[in-house]
Amino acid sequence: MEKTKMSKQKRKRIIKENISAWVFLSPYMAVFTIFFIVPFFYGIIISFFDWNMFQPQLTKFVGFENYINVLFNSDSIFYAYFWSGLKNTLLFVLVSFPLLIGIPLILAKLIDLEPVGYKVFRTILFLPTVLSISAVILIWRWQFYTNGGFLNSLMTAIGLDEIAFLQTQPWAWISIIVVTIWWTMGTNMVILGAGMKNIDQTLYEAAEMDGASSIQSFMRITVPMLAPQLLIVGIMTLLASFNIYGQPDLLTQGGPNRSTTVIMMYIRQFAAGSNSQPGIATTMSLLLGMIMIVISVGQAIILRKRD
Repeated sequence: MEKTKMSKQKRKRIIKENISAWVFLSPYMAVFTIFFIVPFFYGIIISFFDWNMFQPQLTKFVGFENYINVLFNSDSIFYAYFWSGLKNTLLFVLVSFPLLIGIPLILAKLIDLEPVGYKVFRTILFLPTVLSISAVILIWRWQFYTNGGFLNSLMTAIGLDEIAFLQTQPWAWISIIVVTIWWTMGTNMVILGAGMKNIDQTLYEAAEMDGASSIQSFMRITVPMLAPQLLIVGIMTLLASFNIYGQPDLLTQGGPNRSTTVIMMYIRQFAAGSNSQPGIATTMSLLLGMIMIVISVGQAIILRKRD
């Protein structure tokens, strides 16, 4: 009887605790459901229709036709746009991802050494992350202008030829990547720096006694011990890189010759452009989301295995 009474009390306590938790979580769950879950499933539904926002009566069910036109029908303009945009997006991810991890990692290590004025440098490096993309582009477009831009003025002053940074390749991509690194590296630097503070300093002392160099200590102690932070930073950076939009749209307008037109620019064009195709836009969005999920899960599995 006593055991039964205790088990009932335990169940009541668990139920009470769960109810309290759900009460506190309910506002977030309501917002998450309204703004994330419902649009997600609504988007899946739209992807199976030739959707007409302005004349709903013309909307018709087309099944997997949108997916076929985007993925397999080489005669479709949507096929060309999707694969061209995906290629440009992947190029940006492949080039920028290592830099967006490596540069903040090195900066975090240098600041972790606490040289004179390190707090000031940390603040300066983090400041760009609080700016909007519009402000960032306004700052950097002036640097890259062909006529009167700071960089070209500096180059002509020392006798070099001007470079059309935003109108020629590979300079257009280099400009976008430089702007992205400058704008976003502060967040990764702070996360990785916080992880370094939790590393046991006796490990470095033992390595130094064994004759390990600073580079060896960094590669054999710092990097492995930052595995949890690297996982978080890696996934965040990967998702942000795949969702790149503002930098090429505002800096190069997708040029030259659409070479910097990324997939998100095509998605926006079909979602809200003059010739809107919501069915195609949601199809492209879902396919991009699936690619991002697969790569993120693979990245997490690799890092966990290494850990």
